Amino acid sequence: MQIPEFVHTLRVEEVLEMLQSGPDGLSKNEVIKRRHEFGKNLLKEEEVSRLSILIEQFKSPLIVILLFASLISLFVGHIADALLIFFIVCLNASLGFWQELKALTSIELLAKMSETTITVLRDSKEVTLASSLLVPGDLVYLHEGDIVPADLLLIECEGLQIDESVLTGESLPVSKEAKITLPQKTLPYELDNMALSGTIVVSGSATAVAVYTAHNTYLASIASRAKEKSPQSPLNKALAFYTKKHLIITLMLIFLIGIIAFLQNRDKIEIMMLLIAEIVSAIPEGLPVVVTLVLTIGAMTLSKKNVLVRHLPTVETLGSATVIASDKTGTITQGQLIVKESFAINEEFTKIAAALANESKQGKGDPIDTALAQWLGVDYEKMRERFRRTSFYPFDTKHRLMASANIINQEHKIAVKGAFESLKEFAKNSHDFEKLETAHDNLASQGLRVLALGVGDYVGDDIGEWEIEIVGLVGFLDPPKEDVKLAVQRAKGAGIRVMMITGDNVLTARAIAKEVGIYEKGDAVVSGLEIAELSDEALKEKLSNTTVWARMLPEHKYRIVKLLQECGEVVAVTGDGANDIPALKAADLGIAMGSGAEAAKATAKMILLNNNLSVIVEAIQQGRIIAHNIRKSIYFLVSTSMDEIVLISGAILMGHPLPLYPLQILWINIVADSALDKTFPFIKEEGDVMKRGPKKIHEQFFDKVQIARTLYASLSIGLLGLYLYHTLLQTQGHDIAVSTLFSALIVATWMNGVQSLKEHEPFLKNIKTSLSINPYLWLGILIGTLLQIGILAFAGEWFHAELPDFDGFIMILWMGLSVFFLIELRKWGEFWYAKRKV
Repeated sequence: MQIPEFVHTLRVEEVLEMLQSGPDGLSKNEVIKRRHEFGKNLLKEEEVSRLSILIEQFKSPLIVILLFASLISLFVGHIADALLIFFIVCLNASLGFWQELKALTSIELLAKMSETTITVLRDSKEVTLASSLLVPGDLVYLHEGDIVPADLLLIECEGLQIDESVLTGESLPVSKEAKITLPQKTLPYELDNMALSGTIVVSGSATAVAVYTAHNTYLASIASRAKEKSPQSPLNKALAFYTKKHLIITLMLIFLIGIIAFLQNRDKIEIMMLLIAEIVSAIPEGLPVVVTLVLTIGAMTLSKKNVLVRHLPTVETLGSATVIASDKTGTITQGQLIVKESFAINEEFTKIAAALANESKQGKGDPIDTALAQWLGVDYEKMRERFRRTSFYPFDTKHRLMASANIINQEHKIAVKGAFESLKEFAKNSHDFEKLETAHDNLASQGLRVLALGVGDYVGDDIGEWEIEIVGLVGFLDPPKEDVKLAVQRAKGAGIRVMMITGDNVLTARAIAKEVGIYEKGDAVVSGLEIAELSDEALKEKLSNTTVWARMLPEHKYRIVKLLQECGEVVAVTGDGANDIPALKAADLGIAMGSGAEAAKATAKMILLNNNLSVIVEAIQQGRIIAHNIRKSIYFLVSTSMDEIVLISGAILMGHPLPLYPLQILWINIVADSALDKTFPFIKEEGDVMKRGPKKIHEQFFDKVQIARTLYASLSIGLLGLYLYHTLLQTQGHDIAVSTLFSALIVATWMNGVQSLKEHEPFLKNIKTSLSINPYLWLGILIGTLLQIGILAFAGEWFHAELPDFDGFIMILWMGLSVFFLIELRKWGEFWYAKRKV
């Protein structure tokens, strides 16, 4: 059987004929036949291999470095270190494996959304069955509270209003109308003659025919996007970039040194030890551990700000964000309507009509009715008691109004509420139209949703016979949250673009965006209809100056995110419904609202527990602090590794014996460095990070300045160490030279660590801040000193080292202070240069 396309353009009779369905519903045999042809009405996905997810975790550059370090540690007999590193590998892989499994539940939750019970007509009998058993052509009965089981074409309806927020993100119910036809290019949120799968019936009832089921529904098109793989985090991209470059350069250098050692006719065992020492030096074993620790502590800090992090690299991604693409309802706005402004021809009757043509009870009910009740305050309860209701007319889709018949001042009256254009057809006070139209246009231009209120004599149930007077207009608005405007200003000040992507209309979206500072003079507003007509290249041109995207569909939001990424942006997206899943999945940082749909929360990498844009900006500030601390950690650990390569390579080129043994290098990299690098997560904010713009992905950790600083520190420490080693080798022999150099290199490394605390200004400028920016570092140096004294005193033979004498202590101190002041000199040079440039 051929399922008709664009059923919203066809008459009901045509669709029923094409679906071979009629007034008696489908027969049992026909249902079996169609179930065999179309399958169950479920969003069921293929099973994903758990093993493939697990293997994927070991492809991360972090894991590769750790595994390599573990193998090297095992090879040189450092079993405890090997086991420790392997444990870290397993921990990281387990966390990643758990995260991937959790992400898969978004599809499962979408499937559950479509699995409900529904009433259908089969063989002339009404039956209630699971929605999964529905087939195209079934006649379906919809009632208040039902979840629509498939994409349905309406045959008959009475006062039908549907909550489509799961698809559009907008919470206001949508009125539906049967037996109408619409243009082919009608967008999903404008399909007034259809009820779409996953939406909820708020009020009224309907009879409809099932057209699209399972994977053919609009909800299924959203779910299909959830299968796409999320982009790699900026941190992992940067580490992958670093790993590739670092390993290539290091392996070339090691190969070259190996050739030189061979040409020097060195012993094969010595050459092997040399190569192992070079490899161990080249790998900053502590880097993955420190990065994970920084991210973990950052996630704990964010949790105190009501931000739940579900994927650790997300913590750093916050600091890299260049664009925030926020939805409107509930994030920027309060998520509930209020009466913003009103206009009255007759103020008393305006309030009477607002109270009587209203179904809210105790602050609950339709959002518009509730907003009117809050506007009236306690008066609406008194009015209802005073003016007895005789009849009630729920929302009529044909005339687009609702009404209540009441006894008002001993007269039988009708109170009406509806669209201004609709009420004008029944109005007899045409002399007020000019004033009313001017007021209406004024309210609408502010982005308000405008309703008219009228009162007339009751003449019976035939709506077409009513005559009323329009007594007033009311403008509704979902107002912005108080602190959003300041949050937008902070984000812009930090070099982050903020844009609104909403399903709401252009006027409302622009008005809200203008009020909170997202939309400014000269900015563009683009609608969903425009997007559908634009090529990717044409849409890219609009990205630079468009801050408001209105009447957006899920596929539009997804497309905007992907094109922003193609332009080099790091995109943070907020969302709370199933409609947001494609964009949340595609974004560098998907942020779900704590009150949002479970499917959205399962897809997101971060959950905002209090649904507030201002918290996102605070989280970005914390993310930048975390990113800067990772940057400082990388500088410290990489320069520490590189200085050992400089030292060893220099010694070989000079024809000297190995200056450090592999075990000593491992101690420096894993233990001595760890005394400091584990304190880096606690470095406080240096300056105001929100006054500095975001860096590009590859420049976040490894820009030209960072590379130059790392090489300067590595060469300074390595060459000073080589000088010390050469001098002692000539005067006191190899054993004393190696022993003194071992301790001197550790102290020099610590001085480099002290200088790593501040990147943007010299250490000796504002010493009070320098000493307090990370108090834990000084504790780390104390612990490291005790550990170093301990191994020299009790395990010196294993480490080919001993406690230094007075002359040795002076040389160790000399090297540490030399490193400190050489780096301090570089910092002062940078500081003065930057000051002159400004």
